[in-house]
Amino acid sequence: MSYESGPYRVSPRLLAREDFRAACATRDFRTVFRLMKKYDGASQNRIASPVEGLSQSRVSRIMQGEDHIARLSLIERITDALRIPGSYFHLAARPWEAARDVREPPGPPTVPAGSGPTPVAHVATPSVDPAPAPGPVVAESPGRLPPGPGGLVVEEDRAELRYDDSMYVAHQRRRLLNAGSEPVTRYLMRISVDRFPGDPERSARLYRSDPLRWEDLQLSAHCGGEQMAWQVKTDWDALKEVWLLFENSRGRFPLYPGESAWINYSYQVSREKWGPWFQRAVRVPTSFLSVRLDFPAELDPVVWGMETSMTADAFPLRTAVARTDSGDRRIFTWSTTEPPLHARYRLEWNFRATVPERDPATETGTRPSDQMAAVGIVQEGEAILRQPARPFALPNEAEDARRVVAELSSALERVSALHTFGKGLGIAAPQVGINRAAAIVRTAGGDTLTLLNPSVIETSRETDEQYEGCLSFFDVRGLVPRPLELHVEHTDIDGNRHITVYRQGLARLVAHEIDHLHGQLYTDRMRAGTTPIPVEQYRGTGSAWSYNR
Repeated sequence: MSYESGPYRVSPRLLAREDFRAACATRDFRTVFRLMKKYDGASQNRIASPVEGLSQSRVSRIMQGEDHIARLSLIERITDALRIPGSYFHLAARPWEAARDVREPPGPPTVPAGSGPTPVAHVATPSVDPAPAPGPVVAESPGRLPPGPGGLVVEEDRAELRYDDSMYVAHQRRRLLNAGSEPVTRYLMRISVDRFPGDPERSARLYRSDPLRWEDLQLSAHCGGEQMAWQVKTDWDALKEVWLLFENSRGRFPLYPGESAWINYSYQVSREKWGPWFQRAVRVPTSFLSVRLDFPAELDPVVWGMETSMTADAFPLRTAVARTDSGDRRIFTWSTTEPPLHARYRLEWNFRATVPERDPATETGTRPSDQMAAVGIVQEGEAILRQPARPFALPNEAEDARRVVAELSSALERVSALHTFGKGLGIAAPQVGINRAAAIVRTAGGDTLTLLNPSVIETSRETDEQYEGCLSFFDVRGLVPRPLELHVEHTDIDGNRHITVYRQGLARLVAHEIDHLHGQLYTDRMRAGTTPIPVEQYRGTGSAWSYNR
């Protein structure tokens, strides 16, 4: 059965099949997609087309057992686009199900705080993303934020992360207002980690061999003075989702319409499983959000942050992260009021006193290239710098593009903390170990440009020759001839093609990054017989390129 007129939707016949339900329940998308092909006649393209972030090629790899889907956000998009009831994947009822009678499968048992079942397999992203219990949505009250699903508003959201003795301990505190018309009986919280951002295969191997375990998390939760029981929703290698219940063995204490209450929960994760970042996602209307990072001062921590959105844009936090030294601790705080829905705030850090040891026989540990390698920049000699980057199939791979741009933005912030870039700065995906056609450029004035699938289609006859540096071999500078004007075709996140003209210094920055995406380095552009000079002999550090007006 095939629906060739309009987007593909799973047929009622397939939804009724027990093998399809079983495959969905275990999130076995290899079987799910094969059953769609067998019983609905759905091609790989028909399956992928309605789902943002899912490409035909990835559907093919999944059906062949070469890939799998673990990211919850993509599972939710598949559910919504193909109209599969949320209960099939152990998700809350989707908004479009309001008028349907969907039978919920039996859920996992309720367990007391501090205990839980043995984890099962799969992977995911450290972040803590709150989500509300499902329920009716009511009209906006005068002078208040409109409620989210379930009628909830977060009046205050305060998160604290403390690091001691190789252990991260997270404390979450939220004041919830029930602005709906029904009692709220549960609240969804998420623990998601990624030890090696930018290297998903390495993270996947880590969590497959040593997954998060409930007994190690030591999760506890309270509402006011009452301990909250909790119920497992998702149990994967690197992702745990739990319903915090407004009840315990002594009774129930639902949050009634018009009432507000503080909920508090905490858990711990070892350094071996927690990457150097902490993300807050705004999934419920929120009045105030704050983050506090508490680190030992002896580790010499440095912190920076980014804001990302549903587009591919990622940019520094709009306000600075504040630092306070208190005894042997270094505290970093950041806050915002009325953050927009779906915004994501990501704080990252580096412990500068714990840079990996080097072999003193071959390295001094003080060279600029050593510093760049220490913050994750791929260095000259690695094969990926000589390979053409793979383009994105947009908009189908929009989620992949957003993730890569976020990794590039993070790397740019790390690099910016090490050096003054008076000419501007760029970084391409191969330089952070990702073979995809994406780059970002920060101009000397501080503006950030995102380039997806860029290619030079026209150049000016006029050229000039200026010194360039490269993060992948930062010990030298080279004199490189470049056109004074470039016409660049590139793609936005929705798959639309654009042509942008860049001139002078910005043209040079953009050309340098596009070369990286074609497996070229600036040394390939230098005139025959010229070689780079040591950075110690270069006199232009911190100043802009000069041009005749």
